[in-house]
Amino acid sequence: MSSRRSHSRQSSGLSRITDDQITDLIHQLQRLIPELRSRRSDKVSCSRVLQETCNYIRSLHREVDDLSDRLSALLASTDADSADAAIIRSLLMS
Repeated sequence: MSSRRSHSRQSSGLSRITDDQITDLIHQLQRLIPELRSRRSDKVSCSRVLQETCNYIRSLHREVDDLSDRLSALLASTDADSADAAIIRSLLMS
């Protein structure tokens, strides 16, 4: 066996994740995703969990973008020296 192949096996063995760990991580994701958490059955395929996770992350990105746009509009419509603007700035800084 070449030293390259031997080194590859050794390094991959150190970072190898077990099937049980993957299953545990999938179950953790399933509990975090609202669409899957509300299901009565624990029998959800791994691909479904991953697909719903991606969908949920996309929806969170859209929500962040929407909130950012709304905040920008609010700041643009607020007098820079007003108490409201100061409160918004202090919330953003914390």
